[in-house]
Amino acid sequence: MAGTDIIIGIDAGTSVIKAVAFDLSGRQLGAASVPNHYATGKDGSATQPLLRTWQDCAAAIRGLGEKLPDLATRTAALSVTAQGDGTWLVGPNGPVGDAWLWLDARAAPTVERLAATPANRSRFKATGTGLNTCQQGSQMAHMDAHVPELLDSAEVALHCKDWLYLNLTGIRATDPSEASFTFGNFRNRQYDDGVIDALGLTHRRALLPEIVDGTQITHPLTQGAARQTGLRPGTPVSLGYVDMVMTALGAGVYDSGAGDVACSTVGSTGVHMRAVKSAELCLNDQGTGYVICLPIPDIVTQVQTNMAATLNLDWVLAVAAGILSDVGQPVTHRDLIAHVDGWLAASDPGQIVYMPYISDAGERGPFVNANARAGFTGLSAGHRYPDLVRAVTEGLAMAMRDCYAAMGPLPGELRLTGGAARSQSLRGILSASLNAPIRVSQRDEAGAAGAAMMAAVAIGAYPDMQSCIAEWVTPLLGRPEPPDPGLVAAYDRLFPAFTAARQALPPAWDALTATRAAFPKGH
Repeated sequence: MAGTDIIIGIDAGTSVIKAVAFDLSGRQLGAASVPNHYATGKDGSATQPLLRTWQDCAAAIRGLGEKLPDLATRTAALSVTAQGDGTWLVGPNGPVGDAWLWLDARAAPTVERLAATPANRSRFKATGTGLNTCQQGSQMAHMDAHVPELLDSAEVALHCKDWLYLNLTGIRATDPSEASFTFGNFRNRQYDDGVIDALGLTHRRALLPEIVDGTQITHPLTQGAARQTGLRPGTPVSLGYVDMVMTALGAGVYDSGAGDVACSTVGSTGVHMRAVKSAELCLNDQGTGYVICLPIPDIVTQVQTNMAATLNLDWVLAVAAGILSDVGQPVTHRDLIAHVDGWLAASDPGQIVYMPYISDAGERGPFVNANARAGFTGLSAGHRYPDLVRAVTEGLAMAMRDCYAAMGPLPGELRLTGGAARSQSLRGILSASLNAPIRVSQRDEAGAAGAAMMAAVAIGAYPDMQSCIAEWVTPLLGRPEPPDPGLVAAYDRLFPAFTAARQALPPAWDALTATRAAFPKGH
């Protein structure tokens, strides 16, 4: 569109939906957000209303228009990414119930059943992705066995970004990343009949939508969506890839001239990724992790994820806050965060092993165990609270190293995003755990930027993604921060203790799970 100079990236996360405006060279111009809404149940459910999600997305775009004059006439294109996995069913008259989110744990028995079948290894070799309760394939298999009327009422099974794309364009589609790691083959980015059969879903094959690559194909914004968002009808809309790889793309996971680069997002959860050629990828024997395509020909990301990262730090600070409150000295989380660097300085590295599995859902990377739980190993009478804070922080670093070790040799450089990137002390611990320099992206909204980069390539603002990366990503990377040699040596000694504890603890986790089931909370 003539005279247009803005690309909008939509990032619909689990907690918030954001609309972010960039100029054609990648400079962020403004952002607006709306809180997301979902519900959880005692049965392990985590659900989200589809219509509310679209309304909130449209509200975020309208909010962006209130901040930027003439947004509608200036917008060259928009692109949408969102939280991954989950199952968003749509029938002839709209949504079929609420969406099952990636947080939903109801498919656990189905995952256990499918993982034990002979076909599971061939499924893993095609998708590169281990089975877990988050995934649409597992959830649909569970629905098919226990609530088939949901699938019977549906015409298409979408993911969150696909649902928003449907509302924006009227097109039922998904992207190559979620299609291939759920139901397909990452090598050709198409559906795979063997994978679908391994999930027991061949008779549900018609529910899978068309696969659209948003760097090559756009669809026009509909009249109805234009009215709800305030944008012009006909504006090109690009379907982004899943949010994990959009964030990694915007933060610098791929740079053809930078060598062995990895990218970690360390926030409430931990996502650890490295970009490799699909033909050179080595799958692990345990059948865990994800392989997720990038919007670059023949390049995929190998991914391992931690269910909880800085949530562990939140927990240990909450313990202190609770004690202080009980003795009449209430403090805020922010008050305690300000002391973390001091506590780290007051403690010695590598003294205690901490398992950072604080999530009630256990762990999914680099191993899958719903019973895994957090705990300390190596405490003695001389240890004090600063030692616990350091152990928890080092536990995050050990879990990150555990994930990268499952993908092959440790990376030569780590590019870091998420809340952990703001702490110099935490950056130093993470860097030393890998013996690799860290670079922090100054990009505020990497997920929205990654999606917008796809739209920029799709409309011809750049000839290819590497050209876009050179202008949107590389200039925003901070200088390399080298690891401290003393910490490197300490963590090289700590990691074998961490892995030994992690491998020895499953029987204890199982026994504790049985004990909790026999004596539930409140009894």
